[in-house]
Amino acid sequence: MRGTLWQIGDPVDWYSTVFELIDMRSFSNLWFWIALAVMWSSTSHYVLGVPWDMVVRARKGGGQAMEDVGTLAAINTRRVLYISRESGLLLTGVIFFLLTGSAILGWYYHREFAQAVLLLALPMSVVWVLSVRTAAQIEAGALEGDVLIALLMRHRLLVQIIGMMSIFVTAMWGMYQNMTTSALGG
Repeated sequence: MRGTLWQIGDPVDWYSTVFELIDMRSFSNLWFWIALAVMWSSTSHYVLGVPWDMVVRARKGGGQAMEDVGTLAAINTRRVLYISRESGLLLTGVIFFLLTGSAILGWYYHREFAQAVLLLALPMSVVWVLSVRTAAQIEAGALEGDVLIALLMRHRLLVQIIGMMSIFVTAMWGMYQNMTTSALGG
């Protein structure tokens, strides 16, 4: 029975079998680009944990929608500030370690997966810092109503600018990687 994938008595090389089925080259993998799009779509939709459609509804109509946005913003502001105050120093150290490790693995050791992780994680860490800053502004000013809506709109605009730059840089680097790496793994 020659020509079959596995023969009786042949050891199965799981590593090569798995990597034949799953393309580990991130920038040529459709799932990477879907994950990138979903990540930025959801990041710009949830402005400090408040769904954008609620912000728009509150801006237009006020009333109960404005109260709901104020409540959600207050809850998420307390949550973000609690996390940053309780474990901010530890998180900063761990995140910088992971980002630095990804950068070294990606660009010094030429690991495409680490490059992809860094191109996803670095802009999201900037968004996290921006979210902590916005939450601190909301707490310091006890913002509500139209002032809160204006701050959330500015936050969303900055997140979208970061997202556009991130997608552009990732797309350019991904195209460069796909053009310079041969299909045969060279």
